[in-house]
Amino acid sequence: MLPTITTNRPIYPFTAIVGQERLKRALLLNAINPRVGGVLIRGEKGTAKSTAVRALQRLLPLLRVVADCPFGDPPDDPQRMCDSCLARLQAGETLPVVERPTRLVELPVNASEDRVVGSLDLEHALAEGQRRFEPGLLADANRGILYVDEVNLLDDHLVDLLLDAAAMGVNTVEREGISVSHPARFILVGTMNPEEGELRPQLLDRFGLVVEIGGLREVNDRVAIIQRRLHYDRDPVEFATEWEPAEQVLAQRIREAKTLLPSVKLTSMDMGIVARLAVELGVDGHRADLAILEAARTHAALEGRVALSPIDIRIAAELALPHRMRRQPFVDVQLDEEKLGSIIQREAERAESQDQEQKKKTS
Repeated sequence: MLPTITTNRPIYPFTAIVGQERLKRALLLNAINPRVGGVLIRGEKGTAKSTAVRALQRLLPLLRVVADCPFGDPPDDPQRMCDSCLARLQAGETLPVVERPTRLVELPVNASEDRVVGSLDLEHALAEGQRRFEPGLLADANRGILYVDEVNLLDDHLVDLLLDAAAMGVNTVEREGISVSHPARFILVGTMNPEEGELRPQLLDRFGLVVEIGGLREVNDRVAIIQRRLHYDRDPVEFATEWEPAEQVLAQRIREAKTLLPSVKLTSMDMGIVARLAVELGVDGHRADLAILEAARTHAALEGRVALSPIDIRIAAELALPHRMRRQPFVDVQLDEEKLGSIIQREAERAESQDQEQKKKTS
């Protein structure tokens, strides 16, 4: 069963969203494997960006958490616990456990740094000799989704903090020589309208995947959007019930992919193809290589496979490369998908030929 999330009306179903396949795929890959590195969704208003993010939450499994932990620590994984829960566990205490839905935490554009990362009570620390920490939004988002709408309007310093925490899985707050750290493993999802301003390239590069979306151009697709939205507005409960079987199927696929993911192995051929893509398509640094490989193995798991195929690498590259390619001022970079496909095919054939030659030598 899907987790019950209490709202005034049912959430618009993920599976009812028409088109926007790359958007939905990028969200699913991150939901299965947060190591993909988050996703930035760029597009005009009214293209289902927020709808898709909020709908994703309901597909995610229930979490077992330490009931009285402000960070929602897993009760059976000491490596992912806060200092307090770990100390209690090591002292032999039986930690109280509850199940709750995966959280979706929305970060307001005008949020202060203390609201995001948490705050330290310095007066209490000095007077009592004890650290008193008021958790922020990063604590609430641990093991969940942190959603930042209009991320391009957020202060660059806050974006840096979010990306650092997402990459490290830890949030550290330091004030006047006093430091507190806690787990902060979350799926970072940012949305933005490019017409309202761009992110700095240094920040853009740190999102694992970026999706460019726009309004659908096929008449039948637009009619389907209208019909579904009118049905949902007229009777949200009936609409959600109608789509419940499809939601259940997709939620089960996510659970199965999470289970299968550790078994998906990368080969030297996979790594060679990805490295060649980065070189020939003019990508600086190594974040792109790692993002492609994580996204590709996650896509393989979603498809029920334990080995990568060229299609996994291609799908991942289409999401992880365009925002990292070298660009000239005032010129938009377009990924040459034909060239992308030819590089993958050429390198796969080369690796296969080398493998056959090696087998001949050893036989």
